[in-house]
Amino acid sequence: METDLSVFVEREIGRSKRFGRRSSPKQIALFVAALCLSLIFFFPLFYTISSSLKEAWEIFVYPPTLLPAAPRPANYVRLFEVVPFGTWLKNTVNVVILSTLGAVISSSFAAYSFARFKYRGRDFLFVLTLATMMLPAQVTLIPQFILFHKMGWINTIKPLWVPAWFGGGAFNIFLMRQFFLSLPLELDEAALIDGASRFRIFSSILIPLCKPVIATMAVISFMGNWSDFMGPLIYLNSPAKFTLAIGLNYLKAVPEVQIGERLETILMAACVLNIIPCVIIFFSAQRYFVRGIVTTGLKG
Repeated sequence: METDLSVFVEREIGRSKRFGRRSSPKQIALFVAALCLSLIFFFPLFYTISSSLKEAWEIFVYPPTLLPAAPRPANYVRLFEVVPFGTWLKNTVNVVILSTLGAVISSSFAAYSFARFKYRGRDFLFVLTLATMMLPAQVTLIPQFILFHKMGWINTIKPLWVPAWFGGGAFNIFLMRQFFLSLPLELDEAALIDGASRFRIFSSILIPLCKPVIATMAVISFMGNWSDFMGPLIYLNSPAKFTLAIGLNYLKAVPEVQIGERLETILMAACVLNIIPCVIIFFSAQRYFVRGIVTTGLKG
């Protein structure tokens, strides 16, 4: 299989060298279409960044201007003066780190059990786990709120990250299990013969091979928790406990009379700062993320 693949790659490289840089009309058309679509999808982000550097009156100019007349970085400084943006950022980082770690660790243990151990009811439990993906979040919303209320966790960030440590979600378990199944059982058997424990096999042999799928789970969990709006809206009451998702909505409701200025440009600045971590995380883990999506489910 590897020999055939290497021969195919060498043949394609030789063909590309033989034909030089000539491209067919179809390839050129696809490139132009991809470029146009990229510009269309990038425009909202560009306009948000541009608007965050404008004066408040420039937002309402007609026809709209793409670039600010005089860039105003002070909008970003003003953001931290108007609302406790730094506190919101700290709360969001705490929630994201704790929930992402919980999702990756707990789903890895659960998936390892489903993939490597044989016991009565294993397949039924796995199907039951997958069935929870079809259960709308609204169904468990009230029971969860009552539970957390009785535990005294309302207006704390605990309801936003503690559940991630109890399984990590059916999708993460499924993703991790499929990747474990693609790893040969001979690795486990050889380690057992050498005297390694099951936990040693899991932590020292299998987990290092699972970097692509772990990166995939981490990115998905990071994005979901960073932009989560419903959870903070339900469980958090005071502005000092807000995350960024609910904080941006709170910023829209701040009276302009109280601040003495319009908040559109400040809100745009808040949106830009909210986007930056997601962009950095995605592009940093893009190589592993794509590889994890492609290889998951392919059993070697």
